Amino acid sequence: MKKINKLIIVSLTLFFVMGCDQDFEEINKDPQAILKISDPGLLFTNILRNTSVGGNWTGESTIVQQFVLPYNLGTTAGYQFNQNVDSENSAPFGLYTGNIRTIQVLIDQVKEDPARTNLYNMSRIWRALHFMYLVDHYGDVPYSEASKGGTEGLFYPKYDKGSAIYDDLYKELKEATAALDPAKDNNSRFDIFVTAGGSAATEIAFWKKLGNSILLRLGMRYSKLDQNKAKTIVQEAFAGGVMTSNADNAVIANMTGTSASPVPITGYTNGRNGIRGTNPFNYYLAEPFVNQLKSTLDPRMKFISAKYPDPGTSPSNTNPDVTPANQFGFPIGYDAGTKPPPGFRGNQGAGVNYSQPHWNIIGNTTTPSIVISYAQVSLMLAEAAFRGWLTGGLTAATYYQNGITASMDSYTLYPNTVPITAAEKTAYLSQVGIAYDPTNALKQINTQYWIECVNNGAEAWANWRRSGFPALSPNTYDTSLNGGFIRRYSYPLAEHTNNGTNWNDAVANLGGPDFLTTRVFWDIP
Repeated sequence: MKKINKLIIVSLTLFFVMGCDQDFEEINKDPQAILKISDPGLLFTNILRNTSVGGNWTGESTIVQQFVLPYNLGTTAGYQFNQNVDSENSAPFGLYTGNIRTIQVLIDQVKEDPARTNLYNMSRIWRALHFMYLVDHYGDVPYSEASKGGTEGLFYPKYDKGSAIYDDLYKELKEATAALDPAKDNNSRFDIFVTAGGSAATEIAFWKKLGNSILLRLGMRYSKLDQNKAKTIVQEAFAGGVMTSNADNAVIANMTGTSASPVPITGYTNGRNGIRGTNPFNYYLAEPFVNQLKSTLDPRMKFISAKYPDPGTSPSNTNPDVTPANQFGFPIGYDAGTKPPPGFRGNQGAGVNYSQPHWNIIGNTTTPSIVISYAQVSLMLAEAAFRGWLTGGLTAATYYQNGITASMDSYTLYPNTVPITAAEKTAYLSQVGIAYDPTNALKQINTQYWIECVNNGAEAWANWRRSGFPALSPNTYDTSLNGGFIRRYSYPLAEHTNNGTNWNDAVANLGGPDFLTTRVFWDIP
């Protein structure tokens, strides 16, 4: 009887297995899954509005000494105390499960569609920007097998060499930018960088300049590693046509802070809400950055640095003290408790008696995110002209002055500002140390780049590693960095567990340990 029961059970099992196998693919499809969107332009809007490649105040901006968090309380551990903290290291890697995955979905949907070639090539440009950001942070990262878990079953992607990724990004940027065609599809109603309802010609002209400007940035990254390669790429980008005015800035508006181009994205913020609402007393400007602005009477300072009677409630104060003489940045390599700096200015309210970001302007929830700007482009061209890499164009001095002026003018995009006057610009540009000096040009140009990137710490950090300017002193809070600087992010701890084999290979290929002081491929000593 037992044998008969077993035979019945086995027979029934085989029957159900065979029946299920015949329809396995169909019954395992999620009927609610969205496999294809009717208008992929909607995905494009979401990709642009969720772009976050500017870094943050406790990460890249802290490394490059623009901002500092002076409280060492465990939960506030991070780069300001030379600590290798996974919460910071992991943040950029989140692009894989966020924007990069969405970009890949969009590319897969439109790459074979002849009616959407412009959308396809814009997506390639934007994907390249994201992977530049990842390589600049980590070095080797998943690239050729990235975002292919759902389409090709590559759930454990290999890490590609950072140098090989850059080579392919060069190809992608050149091809995609050249392929943009105003006679083809117009995506402007989904493109948050141009006025709603703009023409295809307007949109394509904008994206061609944007693609070439990103290519220019990529070319400049090679300046220490291979000057001939840098020169070639810079010349190609320049010949293709880069940004020529602030109207070309790649700016993502936040909430409803601006009413002209770019189109405001209601409901989206720049990440300042949490900072402003829970712990504003943690955030201060760093001493090197304040000293640079203060010593030169930089007219941008009043939009950046402010003193508040109580840092704990500072965002609610719409009229802080912005007098240059009263601004003091918190020193690098110290904290407000166990290791206060010499001449410590003491506590004030819920915080310390030092300058904070101007919460009503650069720290506002409506402050736009400037992904890449005409000011940055002008300053890169100033360096390229100084190095003799450009044929035609303007002088290095003119590009330098244009970059500073454009940076000052761009503050009209920020809430609660007034235009910097012509007299203020002239006074600033005329002073010794700021007026263009060919014997000191690289320092001048790249110090201005540092200032321009006050709300784009990732680019400030990358350009500082590339150029060596401004000449910052190492953070000596402890000996964990051996007197050096943070040159890259360590890989997230989750990668050790989830993609261990490929992580081990990546670490072996780094040329150094998976640590903060190991350099990415273009950042040679």
